[in-house]
Amino acid sequence: MNDAQITIELVTDEQAGELLTLRRAAFVTEAQLYGDPNIPPLTQTLAELRADLAAEGVVTVGAWEGHRLVGSVRVEIEDDKATLGRLAVAPDQQGRGIGTQMLFAVLPYLPEQTKEIWVFTGKDSKQNLELYTRHGYEEQFDKAAGDLTYTYLRRILGELDARNQANAVGQD
Repeated sequence: MNDAQITIELVTDEQAGELLTLRRAAFVTEAQLYGDPNIPPLTQTLAELRADLAAEGVVTVGAWEGHRLVGSVRVEIEDDKATLGRLAVAPDQQGRGIGTQMLFAVLPYLPEQTKEIWVFTGKDSKQNLELYTRHGYEEQFDKAAGDLTYTYLRRILGELDARNQANAVGQD
């Protein structure tokens, strides 16, 4: 990573347009890999994104470099489980560790009772699968959705993760 400071904060409704732009730029590569320009991150409307940002049990965290949104991840919280989705890094910023930073940035936003984190990505997204497995996620199953097959991975949170959650509470 270069010397620029990355700031992690919740994404607000006022930043929805910037988030939509980031996701579209980041997911074009995925769409090309699968030959499908209609994957959900590319077809979501601004109104749908705003509704998602306001939804109960959903948290979207962003990574800023100065005033520029360079990464984001969506977390859906349900009981003792969190599901990460739409992990996005600006194409010109990939390879700097921002995706890894986003994986760990969600921990302070999880309820204390969270026991496991799930992620999913396209079965052929080798770079994404490698990122997740490198950070403790284990493949669980594949599921077809139309022409795409998603691989679902899970990470059981341990004592160290729980301490990181507790220590980070209130450090927005």
